[in-house]
Parts: sequence; structure tokens; C-alpha cells
Amino acid sequence: MNINQLIYRNLKKNLKNYYLYVFALIFSVALYFSFVTLQYDPSMSMDSSLKGEAAMRVASVLLIAIVAVFLLYANRLFIKRRSKEIGLFQLIGMTKNRIFRILSVENLIIYFGSIAIGIFIGFAISKLILMSFFRVVGVDEIANLHFSIQAFSQTLLVFAGIYLVIMTTNYLFIRRQSILALFRVTSSAQGKVKKLSIWEHIMGVLGIGLIASGYYVSSQLFEGDFTTVNSLFGAMAFVLAAVIGGTYFLYKGSVRFVSNLIRKNKKGYLNINEVLSLSSIMFRMKSNAFLLTIITTVSALAIGLLSLSYISYYSAEKSAQNSVPDDFAITDPEQAEEFSRLLEEAGITSSKKEIEVYEAAFNIKDILDANLEELNFDTEQTSLPVISETAVENITLEEGQMKLTGYTDLMQSFISLHDGGTTEIHLGGDWVNLDYQGLEKDYVLSSYYVAGGLPIAVIDETLFNELSESYDPDLQTKPNLYTGINLGDSSKQEEAYVIFEQMGLNKTFEHGSQWHRTHTQKQNMGLVMFIVGFLGLTFLITSGCVLYFKQMDEGEDEKGSYTILRKLGFTRGDLLRGIQGKQLFNFGIPLLIGLLHSYFAVKSGWFFFGTELWTPMFIVMGLYTALYSIFGLLSVLYYKKIIKEAL
Repeated sequence: MNINQLIYRNLKKNLKNYYLYVFALIFSVALYFSFVTLQYDPSMSMDSSLKGEAAMRVASVLLIAIVAVFLLYANRLFIKRRSKEIGLFQLIGMTKNRIFRILSVENLIIYFGSIAIGIFIGFAISKLILMSFFRVVGVDEIANLHFSIQAFSQTLLVFAGIYLVIMTTNYLFIRRQSILALFRVTSSAQGKVKKLSIWEHIMGVLGIGLIASGYYVSSQLFEGDFTTVNSLFGAMAFVLAAVIGGTYFLYKGSVRFVSNLIRKNKKGYLNINEVLSLSSIMFRMKSNAFLLTIITTVSALAIGLLSLSYISYYSAEKSAQNSVPDDFAITDPEQAEEFSRLLEEAGITSSKKEIEVYEAAFNIKDILDANLEELNFDTEQTSLPVISETAVENITLEEGQMKLTGYTDLMQSFISLHDGGTTEIHLGGDWVNLDYQGLEKDYVLSSYYVAGGLPIAVIDETLFNELSESYDPDLQTKPNLYTGINLGDSSKQEEAYVIFEQMGLNKTFEHGSQWHRTHTQKQNMGLVMFIVGFLGLTFLITSGCVLYFKQMDEGEDEKGSYTILRKLGFTRGDLLRGIQGKQLFNFGIPLLIGLLHSYFAVKSGWFFFGTELWTPMFIVMGLYTALYSIFGLLSVLYYKKIIKEAL
């Protein structure tokens, strides 16, 4: 057999065994090429407000890092699996340099062949990805199939650089290993500890305790317990350290600790399913602790960021309605009248409502459920916008009563309010007692009047008339007449905004159009969501492949055990049920912990990003779980093949 025949046979064998690696490499190249193609697409620079090109460049660097780490790790697994083959080559007289050249040629063909296929697929799907991008960010552009020479050159350069790094690691591995060490690499790759030490007991309890404490502190971050910047920063640092450290200890000791408790509870009498699943997890998860910690942490980060960006995107319309409760909000009566006239001339029907707004000082100390002294916030003389009960449809007050409305979830998390109590309003030089009736969700005025997220005070009409006659002009910093204009046909929003913009009202009233605010937020968060989703999908594929490769290694190591079990009379179905339980642990534990991490992270601060939590978060988590489960299913199918070949 000559060298060319040897290379051909090795290629055939490697493609058969590592088809998923080839798929992942093709997929990574396709994603990267299509992503970089977006960066250089001419349509990306048409709308300067998107700043898509700059964001794509930053994301492409992160994409390179994810793909490079995956390829280096996958190559490390494969070179270890081929250690005996390399040792045999040395035994028959091949030099290390010659062996390295053989491996380099094999990798060159597989690697750059995959790159060529990946670039072709990336070019084919680039138009679809561009169309998806335009759809997400709400840009009305036509997506054209565009082959970018710059993207092609950049893709080749990046993956050629990764190839050189891979070859360098292979060369160093071959040079440093003796023949004896090469035959022992596979057997020493997995650490199997037979007895649970005292330190592992401590790590087991510590891991669970650290994660639980991190979750608890994260749930209290914005509940009013941390009122200074330093205390809030310290709490966030503790949560990050506790969760990451606890995750490592969880894999290092907690899983074995809990599994050992279950085994002791059964007094050592385990059925075949428990032997193949529980015992295997006990002895192998410890050696993979660092890898699983990274996968879990980055998975949680990807799910969390995608959930938050989707929350903001999903809540765009509701957030715009809260900020601009009418289609258009104007505080200058003359400009509002002129705008209505121009709408009428353009054939756009509209209705107008006017609300008188005054500012007054309130003593809200007794209705606050938070201590704001450390923030130097004067709760005994807080200026709030005031409107009459007649301005809000579903609020009816008796004389001397007051309600607050339009208080954001964000402010409610920082500064919560009681459901009732007594407060005071400064009226005509005196303080007048008011019976506080609680908080309503209605947003009546635009955010122009409620800077800082403070609520609007609604008082009875009699008291409001007294305020309008005796208000302090020095305290009135905002216009006292709010005009809301609503269109008869909502499909005319964009057309009406053109008139609004031509009058220059978009500069005078930055948040004066509900449609424009929705459109802007969807553009900004759509871009973020698209990029995070792209990176998250890449990491999901690569991390799923890494776990799959680990299962391939374990399957080969355990093949002899399956042969013995088959000879003892256990059927394929018996072994397969145990394997299914094992894969449920191997893939389920990192997924479950990653979902829990992301849930508590999102739950602690979701109100910074939007108004809806559960629906967008569950959609993201559901999709991630479904895609991740595919690799667990592939692992079961691979083990099914191993079991079939065991006897």
C-alpha cells in the first residue's frame, strides 16, 4: 500500500466516523460567509440609522472565536482517537514528520473541501438571510443575490488561519508523544474515580448552595434591598461568581454526590437502566466539568441575551403605546391645529383630544414601600404632573381622593408603592390631605411629561379646578396643555408621519409619534436579535457537536461492556433504554441548568427591556431546547449502532 492509498482509506474512514464534524464545519463556514456577505452588501448602508455594517463586523469577530474554539477542540478529540494509529505508523518505521504530512494532507482535503461546500451553501442562502434580516428590522428593501469577493477573501483568510493553528497543535502533539504514550492516550483521556471523596461531598453541597444563593440574590437585585451603585455592583458580581463557580462544582461534585445518594438509597441494587445511565454519569461527568461549565454558561448567556432582545422586540408596540398613548402627541396647541389641518388636506381623517396638565408638589413618603434617603430623593416634596379624573375613562374619584397612573414596571421594581394610604398636595400655599386609592396601569400622557418614570397624579375634578386657579407658575416646567391626535385609519400612520416630519415636529417632539417609536425600537432591537440569534445558533450547533463527539468517544470505550452485557442475555432494547437515560442526563443536565441560569438572569431585569416577559422568553427557550435535543437524539442513534455491533 502506498501513501496515496493510505491517505484515501483514512479519508474514507474519517468521513464515515466524523460526518457530523464535516457537517458542523460546512455549517460554520456557510454561516460565516453569509454573515460577512451581509456586512459587505450594498443595501446595508442605505439606511444610516441601522448601522448594520458596524454591528456585523463586531459580531463576525465573535463568530470567528466560537468557530475557532470548536474546531480546535474537535481536532483535539480526533487526534487523541487516532493516537493508536499514529503509534502504529511509528512502529512500522514512519518518521514523525512523515506522519504529520499524511495527517496534514488528509485534513487539507477534508477541511478545504468542507470550506468550498460551505461557501457555496452560504452564497445560496445569503439572499434568504438578507430577506430575513430586512423582515426582522422592518426595512422595505429588495434583497438581491450578491456574491462578495471581499466576503469570499475574508472567509478563506479566516479559516486558513484556523487551519494553520490546527496543524500547529497536531504537530506539537505528534512531536511530544512517545510511542508508548500514544497507545495510552485514549485510556487516560477519561478520569474514572471509583470512590467519592470527602472533598467531593463538600463540592457537591457547595455547588448546589452557591447556585441557590446566586439565584436568590438575583431575584432581590431590584426589589429595593440594594439602593446604592456600589451595593448593586457588588451583588451582581456575587451572582456572577456564585453561579459560575457553583456550576463548576455542580459538575465536579454535585451530580456525583446526588447520584451516590440515589445509589446508596437503593443499597447498590441497580437495574440495567440505572447501571448504564446513573453510574456512567457518576464516573464521567467529573472529568468533563470544565467543558460542561463553559457550555452551560455560554448557553445561558445566549438564551438570556436572545430572550431580552426578543422581549424588547416583542414589546415594541406596547412600549410605544406607553410612551405615546395617542398616534401623535403634541404640546403646542398651534402646531397641533396646523398638523390636524394638513392631515385633513391629505385626506387623512383624525380626531383630537386635549388634556390640561399642571405640576404640583406632593408628599408621597407614606405611600412608598422603599427607603430613598440614601438616593437623596425628597419624598416629602416630589413634583408630579396632575390631571383631572375626567381625562381618564375608567377612573372615577370622590372629593379628596387621588390615584396614580402610568407608573412603569421598571420604576415599580425600584420604588414600589403601597395600594393605599394618605398623601398631601401643595395647593394655594397650603398642604391638603388626599386619600390615595392605589395605582392604575393607564398611560394618559406622553413620556415628555413623565421624565424619569414617575407616575401621573389623577385628582377629583373639584380639586383640579382649584389647582388650575392657584397653581405655582414657577413649578410649571412643562406646557399645561397636552394634545393627542388619533387617526381614523391606522394604515395611514406612515403617511401621517411624513407630514409630521415635514413640519419639523419630529425634532421638537422626539417621542411624538407612536408609529415611529415602534418602528425605531423594532429596527434597533431587531438588529440585536438577529445578530444574537446568529451567534446563538452557531454556538448551539458547535456545542451540540462537541457533546456528541464526547459521546462517540465514550461509546467506543464502552463497546466491550456492551458485548459482555449482550452475552449475559440482555437484549438491545434493554441496553438502549439505559442509553436513552444516559443521554437524557448528558444533554439534559447542561440544558436544564443553562435554562435555569438564563431564566433567573432574565427574570431579575427583564423590565429594563420591555413590557412582556413570559411569551417571548418561553418561545426562545422552547426553540433552543428543540434544536439542542436533536444532538441527544443523534447520540442515541449512534449508540444504537454501537450496541448492534457489540455482538
